[in-house]
Amino acid sequence: MAKISEKALLTRIAEALERVSPPSPPKPNFKTAEAFVWNAFPPGLLPVAKVNRVDLSLLQGVDAARDTLLDNTLRFATGLPANNALLWGARGMGKSSLVKAVHRHVAAKTKNILKIVEIHREDIESLPALMALVRQTPNCKFIIFCDDLSFDADDTSYKSLKAALDGGLEGRPTNAIFYATSNRRHLLPRDMIENERSTAINPSEAVQEKVSLSDRFGLWLGFHHCSQDEYFAMVDGYAKHYKLKVKQDALHAAANEWSVTRGARSGRVAWQFIQDLAGKLGQVLDF
Repeated sequence: MAKISEKALLTRIAEALERVSPPSPPKPNFKTAEAFVWNAFPPGLLPVAKVNRVDLSLLQGVDAARDTLLDNTLRFATGLPANNALLWGARGMGKSSLVKAVHRHVAAKTKNILKIVEIHREDIESLPALMALVRQTPNCKFIIFCDDLSFDADDTSYKSLKAALDGGLEGRPTNAIFYATSNRRHLLPRDMIENERSTAINPSEAVQEKVSLSDRFGLWLGFHHCSQDEYFAMVDGYAKHYKLKVKQDALHAAANEWSVTRGARSGRVAWQFIQDLAGKLGQVLDF
């Protein structure tokens, strides 16, 4: 049997590793795409062909949060100082929808200089790598967006988020801002914070370390359960926008019954009702 040289053996190993390694994501084209998903391994930005979002005008009952986030985003896109934002509170009240709608609205006003990049919760540890990539593209502005952000008791990846938001020695990239949504104001479960307090040598310092994550967000926008009038306003807005052929009294009665069966009133419940109603009416919802 012929003896294989060390060089040939190393070459074979390298070729084998290349065959089993996942292909590198294509280089993003920021001129043709406005939305991307961050791929942690191998690191890269994957363009989104069609973003799942609604028009800003259809988001009812969140006027204060809408105006604040819109102003903050517009200032950021035009080169003025702006804050990272945490949208927290009740489920289904349009937190992630607002982020995506505000992005589209501001991007249209600023000649599409503003891009949005979604990073999944499980990839937060790779956030510093994403920030480094964004820093290399100074001709664009980026909203780094994480939906439903929270951390479990044994999760230490929140430290990566803290470091990325502060930016370390270099500081946060001037062309990047971080928006996150969460059901929790402090992003960490209460029992995790209380456990730190009970077991730490210095309880106040341990708790401060945990809750200080939220302090990295200059904007805290709260979302709360909506009233019946706000719920009906959401339903009316969707019905008018999609030109659903139904009288308002019948619309409200059916919407109320739908919310009772769901045990809640929210923007998500209103949208699910509209989809069901449109299907029954045989009308197509054009996104």
